Amino acid sequence: MPSPGKGSPAKTGSRPNSHRLTPASRASFARVANKIKMGKKLEKGLKEKNASAVSQDEENPNKTPEPYSCTGNFQADFTELCRRNSMTYIPPIIPRARPPTVMGHTESGKPDKGKGKAPQAPVEPDPDPEQDLDGEGIEAPPKTFTIKEKFEYFKPSVQVEMENFDKPDTVTEIYIRGWKIVEPIMEIFKQCWPKMAKLHTINLWNCGLSGEVITILASTITEIPEMRNLVLDGNTVVEENWHELMGEESPIQNLSLRHCGITDKGAEQIGQALGSTKRCNTKLISLNLSGNRITDVGAEHIALGLRMNRNLMSLSLASNFIGDKGASKIAEILSRFPLTHEEVVERRKHFSEKDFPERNKSPPGSRREGSKDRPASVRSQSHMDKDKKGSKASAKKKDPKGKDAKEEEKHDKTKKKEKEDKTLTKKESRGTKGDKSGTVGGRSSGASIAADTKGTKGKGKGKDKTKQAAQEVEDLSGGEVVNPLTDVADFIDGQLWVSGNRVLINLNLSRNKIAESGMNNLLKAMQYQTTILMDNKSGGTGLMRIALLKNKISQEHEVMRKLNDIMLHKDPYYKQPPQTPDVQSTT
Repeated sequence: MPSPGKGSPAKTGSRPNSHRLTPASRASFARVANKIKMGKKLEKGLKEKNASAVSQDEENPNKTPEPYSCTGNFQADFTELCRRNSMTYIPPIIPRARPPTVMGHTESGKPDKGKGKAPQAPVEPDPDPEQDLDGEGIEAPPKTFTIKEKFEYFKPSVQVEMENFDKPDTVTEIYIRGWKIVEPIMEIFKQCWPKMAKLHTINLWNCGLSGEVITILASTITEIPEMRNLVLDGNTVVEENWHELMGEESPIQNLSLRHCGITDKGAEQIGQALGSTKRCNTKLISLNLSGNRITDVGAEHIALGLRMNRNLMSLSLASNFIGDKGASKIAEILSRFPLTHEEVVERRKHFSEKDFPERNKSPPGSRREGSKDRPASVRSQSHMDKDKKGSKASAKKKDPKGKDAKEEEKHDKTKKKEKEDKTLTKKESRGTKGDKSGTVGGRSSGASIAADTKGTKGKGKGKDKTKQAAQEVEDLSGGEVVNPLTDVADFIDGQLWVSGNRVLINLNLSRNKIAESGMNNLLKAMQYQTTILMDNKSGGTGLMRIALLKNKISQEHEVMRKLNDIMLHKDPYYKQPPQTPDVQSTT
């Protein structure tokens, strides 16, 4: 092969003719290049758009996000709502500590039979105890606690009890201890708690609650479907608006307000929430007011609430400043008491509504059915006169004797109305002709505090009337709980006396300032309840337990011994001591 000559130019690096681009390939290459440029421009535009959106969000940090709807999962809902409120620290939700269970036993204490279950892994033996330098064994720490980091225990947290720990929507109890709950946190709880279908207990101990937080809590508990127990111990509220938790719509059955600094001002509002002539609390069963600053004045207000309340069964007023006056007022409510003028008026209204319900009904087609100025069932005299004139001519044409028949019917109707008006006064004055202490309704109520000083006569009369009156009261009640205002009353010295509260079965007055006078009145109240229960047990069992320790009277005092003897046999937990063989042989 001949080598190139010296005069021939070198063609290294030059593209051969076979690899030159044709016009068609150049056109396709240009199209691809244009597409790449357009893609880069599109990508750049998207980036600029996202950057502008981010800058707009940064410029409007107060822009409200979409509202969050709670799902019933307390942990997820609480965490998300706290994050949306920009909280620096979100309290964790942890299960409440429980004592360790014994291996091989269930929570009910019964051993597992193991039928149909996989075999359990063998239990590993305990490691050998460590030894110190002297060769002595070091005692291992107990297994009933866990060690946490420094100050980890004191950080705010929400402890929960659950039916099933595998299902986060089965929270039944919530415990918050020792950290301040402010309004924003309470607003978050207000959104979470109503969606929890199984929540029935809330315990907020020493959380520094304020009056505004109590108001929010009162509106929240009405929306929780299974809410029953509320514990707010150790929270001193200046406003003392605890009565908001006992409203008409409140579902609370057990309320604990221990060591909340409640004074006579708060006790007055609590007494009004318990009951009055207009309304009564029908849900609350247990109320704990121990460790507060309630005096005789506050105790009297609470006693006034118990006059009409027939639902509360347990009341604790321990560790307060109640003296003889407050204890005497409570004793009066437990025995029997005279009705005030306002209560007598309400009593007559109740009797009129139950005996004559047709009085409140308006005739069909009446134009005054919704009138407030005049009852719908009462017709004006002008309309009656027009009816008489209009019906006169037709009555004469049709039947000459019809006029006399209609007059007799009108005469009978007026007589019936007069009888109806007299029945109310007869019920209030029945049995007062021969004796001032006769019974309204014909039933004798037995011993009383007033009967200790004033004798009664003529109790042997009218035993048949007693049964009739009791039957009347049962008919009036219609199987429902008897209203204390409509209960059978005694007419003594121009006043109506009704039986006291026999629904309350537990009363705690320990660590107060009650002396001999107050204890003596409590003794008479217990004697009255014991006597009246022999005749009638429909109104309740009366007090079954009463705690009177550490007052201004010795337990060895005669009054205290009598009181303890009466209450000993009424205590449901009392067990009679076993008899000795000598006593059994003599019996």
